[in-house]
Amino acid sequence: MSWSSAVVATLAIACCANVQAKELRVCADPNNLPFSNEARQGFENRIVDIIARDLNAQVSYVWWAQRRGNVRNTLKEGLCDVIPGVATDLEMLSTTQPYYRSVYVFITRKDRQLDIRTFDDERLPKLTIGVQMIGDDFANTPPADALMRRGLVQNVRGFMLYGDYAKDSPPRAIVEAVASSNLDVAVVWGPLAGYFAQRSTVPLVLTPVQPLSDGPVPMSFNISMGTRREDAQLRAELNDALLRHRDEIDHVLEEYGVPRLDVSAPARTANDSD
Repeated sequence: MSWSSAVVATLAIACCANVQAKELRVCADPNNLPFSNEARQGFENRIVDIIARDLNAQVSYVWWAQRRGNVRNTLKEGLCDVIPGVATDLEMLSTTQPYYRSVYVFITRKDRQLDIRTFDDERLPKLTIGVQMIGDDFANTPPADALMRRGLVQNVRGFMLYGDYAKDSPPRAIVEAVASSNLDVAVVWGPLAGYFAQRSTVPLVLTPVQPLSDGPVPMSFNISMGTRREDAQLRAELNDALLRHRDEIDHVLEEYGVPRLDVSAPARTANDSD
């Protein structure tokens, strides 16, 4: 091999090594299907893989339970660079453009033929209703707020969004309670409801909550990837990749049974300069 050929080969190897060294550090929950788990079986894991291939990056995960403080303890501490599946208007970080929008749904057994669509359905006071709650202080999700404003308290059963972490995919419990008739109806975040309804041995019906806001409280949300505020270049790369692979991402969401609406209310961009 000539001297010039050897130089070219060395540069090529160095170039390839630099490309291979690119890393996409992701924080995700190790036990939170359908979104993510340690076996990388969630739809957010699948979407991250799509984006990483586009960026020619290797994915490395920091597994951290999705609890209050997880953004502060992971992303803001520099343990990772991206958190997938966050609300587009989440204030504590900057977000990409949304890659899907979902909605809370009423979930019922098909054989009950309840067809509940609104919190003002006159049958709700006579039914046992399941709602998801957040955190140790039992903070309310939007559906829980809507029911409380209507005085529906005695017949409402709260299910912790994070559940018993010793069990596999603990948030599934609220869907299983409908299937087993322990609940007449539940109001559940769409991706969670869709995924576990697909896998239920008892046929279940999902009906998006109408209208899409209950007074000032929205019932549907755009979902993005979150980064640190200062990582504008990474956000730009993620946005480009999300746009290039929009159809492939939609296919993944369809496969996982995610109820989707048209994306609206564009992601914040002002925070890029915060």
